[in-house]
Amino acid sequence: MKCIIIDDEPLAIDIIESYCKAIGGIELIATFTNAIEALDFINNNRIDLVFSDIEMPNISGIELIKALEVKVPYFIFTTAYPQYALEGFDLNAADYLVKPIPFPRFIKAVNRVKEMIKLNETNTFVNFSSAGGESTTQEDDFIFVKSEYENLKIDIKEIIYIQGLKDYLKIHSENSKPILTLMSFKEIQSKLPENTFIRVHRSYIVNVNKITSIQKNRIIIKDERIAIGESYKHLVYSRLKI
Repeated sequence: MKCIIIDDEPLAIDIIESYCKAIGGIELIATFTNAIEALDFINNNRIDLVFSDIEMPNISGIELIKALEVKVPYFIFTTAYPQYALEGFDLNAADYLVKPIPFPRFIKAVNRVKEMIKLNETNTFVNFSSAGGESTTQEDDFIFVKSEYENLKIDIKEIIYIQGLKDYLKIHSENSKPILTLMSFKEIQSKLPENTFIRVHRSYIVNVNKITSIQKNRIIIKDERIAIGESYKHLVYSRLKI
């Protein structure tokens, strides 16, 4: 279960992070003290659970949910102000934890989300073959993207990295020239295998199989040097086991 923590108090982040490590089953991929930065990250990455404070500078946790372009499956609010509980549940928050958060209460909230995810997976549509009724889970090894007036077929394993250029994405592949397509990172990520392609910067997705080396905060891939964004470091280093 992939999660992030949003809180303007570093100590509060440290406590929740230690709780996550203690109970297991949670992959903490990023933490934020700035809700605006978190908003951009959530809109462009796949996340199962968000722990969010409510009272924060610039934008509150409740305003954060309302401003999202994508729907994150589960939110748990963490706050010192219990009067916000009703509004939080009106936004379908999975739970509401009042600081200081007791560890047993934290476990209960996380287990509730795990049960909700399990129930959702049970109810997810499963494809069956018309002959034997066996489930089909094989993924295609290609994608189609629209470029100018045609839909181009791209071999997934040939993709080296994807670069964001304002409203367009530039797909760099082996043995072919770059392709420009009018898509968002969220759209392209939904088409690509999550284990192979990771977001390393607000402007870059890379194919981990094409990485040559990591030098300081840069990824060397072919002849390109791609910066690792500050808010993506934990996710990247965790995925690459560095």
